[in-house]
Amino acid sequence: MKKMCEYNLLEYVKRLEAAGFVTEYDLKGCGEKMVRLLTYNSKSVVDSTLFICKGAAFKEEYLKESVTSGAIAYVSEKKYGVDVPYILVKDIRTAMPVLADLYFCRPWEDLNLIGITGTKGKSTTAYYIKAIVDDYMAAAGGKESAVISSIDVYDGVIQKESHITTPEIVELEEHFRHAVDSGITYLEMEVSSQALKYDRVDGITFDVGVFLNISEDHISPVEHVDFDDYLESKLRIFPQTKTACVNLDADHSDRIMAAAQSAGRIVTFGTDKNADIRGDRIRKKGMDTVFNVVCDRFEQEFVLEMPGLFNVENALAAIAIAYVMEIPVEYMYSGLKRARSSGRMELYHSKDHKVVAIVDYAHNKLSFDKLFSSTMEEYQGHRIVTIFGCPGKKAFIRRRDLGTIAGKFSSKVYLVAEDPGYEPVEQISKDIAQYVEAQGCPYEMIEDRGEAIGKAILEVTEPTVILITGKGNETRQKYGCEYLDCPSDVEFTKKFIAEYDRLHE
Repeated sequence: MKKMCEYNLLEYVKRLEAAGFVTEYDLKGCGEKMVRLLTYNSKSVVDSTLFICKGAAFKEEYLKESVTSGAIAYVSEKKYGVDVPYILVKDIRTAMPVLADLYFCRPWEDLNLIGITGTKGKSTTAYYIKAIVDDYMAAAGGKESAVISSIDVYDGVIQKESHITTPEIVELEEHFRHAVDSGITYLEMEVSSQALKYDRVDGITFDVGVFLNISEDHISPVEHVDFDDYLESKLRIFPQTKTACVNLDADHSDRIMAAAQSAGRIVTFGTDKNADIRGDRIRKKGMDTVFNVVCDRFEQEFVLEMPGLFNVENALAAIAIAYVMEIPVEYMYSGLKRARSSGRMELYHSKDHKVVAIVDYAHNKLSFDKLFSSTMEEYQGHRIVTIFGCPGKKAFIRRRDLGTIAGKFSSKVYLVAEDPGYEPVEQISKDIAQYVEAQGCPYEMIEDRGEAIGKAILEVTEPTVILITGKGNETRQKYGCEYLDCPSDVEFTKKFIAEYDRLHE
């Protein structure tokens, strides 16, 4: 295991020069000064910090603040009027992985690193494979695995709720370093299209890289200009992957498989007859989902206690990862049977079973398609009431897609706040409402999620499934640039089902 060690400013210049990134530098005779912190957050600066100037919103005052707090040099694409050593680079985003790799001493090399990308199911797959790995580690006397997901982060030192699917490379390498220093040997992480497109995971090699699925999403002026840009960004995971796990059931699987040839090895999964890890006989047994897996090493029945027939796809991905990692099938079985993903398909019901509430993070067309088809199959004869919103200033296509799907299959829709950012919630809701209305479905616009959840539950008079999507177990809403504390959808659901039960005793 490589431990962290300090390097001087001149060594950072040499590494950046070797990568061909340096355009100019002046260390002002301070090349031997040791770097003791690397950051782009001026609030975090301490003595002997190498400060990174990044982002369209960066201001020179942030650099001045960092120098006052102890920064000894800065790395930037442009020179500022601050009299300290500097290193200028062609592209700060491509330079950051080199800086982070040197500062943290490449900790990812000491991990079994699993990267998961796709439009839908990344976090569920991450927690499925985490459960498998943790059962395996418990039996072997090892440490619980680390995870970096859109739900939360655990690295052996830090445990917190997430606000971004894949952090910037400096935070990523810090999490890797914490995990290694904590004796952790496995780390599962979600890899977003934005992370791949904007170089957040450059320089890292994944032991296993998983491609789950692809559907039109994240198309907006600030994300991906079109579907091709979105798909091509996700395909960038393969050249930095030792073994690629590819879902043969995914749309555009031929194109995905062609790109996967750049990985060292390919293992396929899915219900396709040619899949290396093949799932079949998918069925419900009471509240559980049961399916069989056939591969060259075993034939095994698996049980998922987490609701949702569509989760078999995520389970097959997790089994494929475990297969690559040579984890015995007994831990695949035990891990999947107990696996839970906070805020994913969390099921609650009233005592009279007229109210069934499902809290889920579903937030795009593919996840909505899967959620509604599974709900209609599993809860035949129930009305469907849906509560959701869309984020502000991005993924505009979701407003059409989610509004159309919810309107088509729901008896009623409540449109609520979902990280509106700088955009008025009313405007977002009106944009969605036109598509709900086009399907002939009644709707209400109620900004407060708790108020909408309460109204939907307390008004139930006949068997109803209430789908509460988008926020899961998150406890913050993004308004402007701030994250404001709030109860989670899970808390609201439990509260109002308890109130419903009291009223119907």
